Formats: sequence, structure tokens, C-alpha cells
Amino acid sequence: MEMDAKYTSLVALGDSFTEGMSDLLPDGSYRGWADLLAARFAAADPEFRYANLAVRGKLIGQIVEEQVDAAVAMNADVVTLVGGLNDALRPRCDMGLVRAHLEEAVERLAPSCKKLVLMRSPGRNGPFLERLRPRMEELFAVLEALAARHDTALVDLYGCAALADQRMWHVDRLHLTGEGHRRVAEAVWQSLGLAPQEDWQAALPPAERPGWAARRTADARFVRVHLLPWIGRRLTGRSSGDGRAAKHPELLPYQGLGDEPGERAAALGH
Repeated sequence: MEMDAKYTSLVALGDSFTEGMSDLLPDGSYRGWADLLAARFAAADPEFRYANLAVRGKLIGQIVEEQVDAAVAMNADVVTLVGGLNDALRPRCDMGLVRAHLEEAVERLAPSCKKLVLMRSPGRNGPFLERLRPRMEELFAVLEALAARHDTALVDLYGCAALADQRMWHVDRLHLTGEGHRRVAEAVWQSLGLAPQEDWQAALPPAERPGWAARRTADARFVRVHLLPWIGRRLTGRSSGDGRAAKHPELLPYQGLGDEPGERAAALGH
């Protein structure tokens, strides 16, 4: 695999999207697009270094407070920042404060690295997104302005129709599947000016729509297993990330997703 040698390290900041939910591994941990991207670099450069500071449930103010200083100190070649969507999901959201936090993060991170990558997060088709869309688009307008001002990469996942396909989303309807994360890794790879390995925006084949009974069963399970606990955390001021540490908090050589080359290739989807 050919690779532009100018990138020798990566630090990823954010929430559950960057932590890797819900790209579940057999041991119960999450992989996700940032791990996949680091593994792709490490396959060509065993000394490639990687840190993932993201923790599920974090708001943008918490990302700034808990992750930005650490990332700046690492002086990585590539830094990715995805945040603000958890704020937008909450019933009460001060978008002015979200904008201020994002501006602070970008202003501090951009000078610390060779390339800062921002993203317009993907959105799942459905009524929930329609209710959220105005706030999401306000958030994305802030990111577009910051990207232009600071010459960062801006990956438009939101504009990708394939990533809006319900089959790209876990049953919790909030997080991407492994296939979705694999496509995000490719999108970020290309945003860094590296040679495309696939069309990450390629449409999925046509799918047969489940019957009414199957849809109602899936809806009921979603409410019971995912929606009600999420509402409960909002009402009690708790977060799924409370007490949870980042999975890769230090900038260290990435050892791959498996010990054997075959395992690594399988994990990368090759």
C-alpha cells in the first residue's frame, strides 16, 4: 500500500462516534473508524502512533475541558475532532455556547498539528432526524465557517446518502454499524489527500422492506432497550460516559487489531 509519509501520528477527540460505538468486537469492546484509520496507517508504518481520547456521552464543553489540552500536548500530525451532536440532541441546547466551545477547540488544535479534520456527522433517515435537522444544520454551519477560517479538512458525512440508509445504523438508531465505520475511515483517509481505496459513498443494494409486524417489534425493542434508558439518563443528569476513561489515552505505536497479519486484514475489511 502506498502512503504519503508526511503523516506519522493521529489523535482522535470526541464522543461515542469516535470511540467506535457500535462497531462491536468479539471481546465486547468497540473498534470504530478511528481505530480502522490508525490500523491502515500502521499497516504501512509500524511506528505510526495513535491516541483516541474520545469517550461516549461527552458534550462539546467536556471535550474541550478533558481532551483538547492532552491532544495539543501530543503534537500529532493529524487530529480529528467530532463533537457537539450530543449537545444538539438534548431538549435544551445553547447553540451559542456550543459555537464558542467549538471555536475554542479549533483555535487551539489547528496550530498543534499538520492537519485538523472536522466532520459533518452522518444522519439516519427517519422522523427523529427531521425534528433534529435544523439544530444539526446550525451546528454544521459553524463547522463549515471554522474549517474555512482555519484551513482544516471538513468531511461531509451528513451529505452521504448511503450513510443515511437505516442498514448502516445499529439497532440503537444512534450509532453506525461496522460497515458505516469502515466507510467513515475511508472518507477521512481521502480527506487527507491519500489515494482512494474504495467509493465510501457507494449506495447499498436495494433492500426488501420489513413487514408491519417486524417493524413494530423492532420499534418496541428500541424503546425498551435504548430509548427509555437514554431518557432516564437525561432526566437524572447522568451520562453513559460517566467514570469511563479513554480507550487509547497515550500517543503510542499502534499495534493493529490482531496479532496475525490475516487477523489485521480481516479486521480492516480487506
